Amino acid sequence: MKEKVLITGASGFIGYHLIEEALKNNLEVFAAVRKSSKTDHLNSFDIQYTYPDFNEVASLKRDILEKQYDYIIHAAGITAARSEQEYNDVNAGYTRNLALAVQESGIQLKKFVLISSLAAVGPLNTLEGIITEGIPPRPITAYGRSKLLGEVNLKAFPELNYTILRPTGVYGPRDRGILIFFKQVSKGIEPYIGRVEQQFSFIYVADLAKAAIKALYAGNHKTYNLSDGNFYDRYQLGNLTKAILNQKTLKFHLPVNFVKFIAYLSQKYCYLSNRPAILNIEKLSELIAVNWYCSIGEAKADLGFSPGYNLQSGLIETLNWYRLNKWI
Repeated sequence: MKEKVLITGASGFIGYHLIEEALKNNLEVFAAVRKSSKTDHLNSFDIQYTYPDFNEVASLKRDILEKQYDYIIHAAGITAARSEQEYNDVNAGYTRNLALAVQESGIQLKKFVLISSLAAVGPLNTLEGIITEGIPPRPITAYGRSKLLGEVNLKAFPELNYTILRPTGVYGPRDRGILIFFKQVSKGIEPYIGRVEQQFSFIYVADLAKAAIKALYAGNHKTYNLSDGNFYDRYQLGNLTKAILNQKTLKFHLPVNFVKFIAYLSQKYCYLSNRPAILNIEKLSELIAVNWYCSIGEAKADLGFSPGYNLQSGLIETLNWYRLNKWI
């Protein structure tokens, strides 16, 4: 009999790849989605759907008791919100409710894997140094603080066997976040904010999915940073994208204060229209941060994590997928 895994946020970008990897590892997949979620892209998968209400512990408990999951990978969350409270309600509140429901159900869950974010730690202010699991978290955005609170909420249930994963910038087929930059480059435009030297890190989504499945069986009660193990200067993403697309661009640098003003206007407009802002002052602070380079030594040692992609090989697959599916 196959072991059962519940994957939350299953209809999203990361959720799709988690499902794909779980099926490769002979797991019976239950995809937690909203009834209003678009799931056409999941039709090729042999999975079962479930529709628990993450705002209600009782609803989650009923689902858990009915399905008797062996594992949970909790990837549901939001990256844009109208307020810090909304971030906390979803990214932290859903985690607490799900963990509480597991505890109250009394099932013998083998592992609860939480997909957090490197934003829960925050960047370094200097190019010297590397983000490790041991440094005190200093998130610089409401999103990062909500992801850290989600980790704290999970750790409040020490009787649960959990693993927390903190991926850095995740990219790959179906991602719509970094797609904005790719579209600009494909049109010959290559914008940057300011001129400060920076170090970024990335992880291809398939590598994140593999790490999540490995975490089902190892890394008990621990937290791990995840990236492809490398760091990249601020121009390498653009340079690789141009080379893969065979595209020449006009490269230019926008003054930080000008972008701050645009972010402020965007924030105000979205507040008045009751929508989350894609670009706001806090998001800008992440984009212009100096150092997002993180260590993955502990994930390699404990989980057997071995990234299969660097930024170049990951971008080749990603951009080819975008072009094939006419996203760029």
